[in-house]
Amino acid sequence: MTATRERQVLVAGVGNAWLSDDGFGGEVARRLAERELPSGVSALDAGTGGLSLAYEVMRGYDALVLVDVSRQGGEPGTLYVMEVSEDDVEAGIEDGAVLDPHGMDPQTVLRFVRATGGWPGKVVVVACEPAEVEEMGLELSEPVKAAVDRAVELVLTTVAELQTDAAYDEKAKG
Repeated sequence: MTATRERQVLVAGVGNAWLSDDGFGGEVARRLAERELPSGVSALDAGTGGLSLAYEVMRGYDALVLVDVSRQGGEPGTLYVMEVSEDDVEAGIEDGAVLDPHGMDPQTVLRFVRATGGWPGKVVVVACEPAEVEEMGLELSEPVKAAVDRAVELVLTTVAELQTDAAYDEKAKG
């Protein structure tokens, strides 16, 4: 009988808590951190510190779950699960490109991780349709606040899937 290695999954909430619904990812990460997570799973409120998130991802996780807001055209509070493949992310950081280590958005974080060869096996984004992200505000809007508990459960379900071998066998299927 061979022992199987435990899959390491990082859940990272991203966004600016000062911009109303953009604080969604951080709130979900905080709620997850208050729970007893499965072995091999870490939750982090990365805020807008994209460079430190990129360095954390490069520690060698099997999967990354980014939690953020995303305008997809649905009703505020709608949750989405989107898998990101390495091929979906623009390659490289050009010579002379300036990276603001305190303001890297998730796309730039993933570009940096890809450029440095630290891409995890799977990247999944759990996102919420925001109502308000342009105006300063420390509170989530009502529809987004109502989606936080559902998002926590959705992230936990996603993590459970990412800790199975089947989640990584898709390339073999075809």
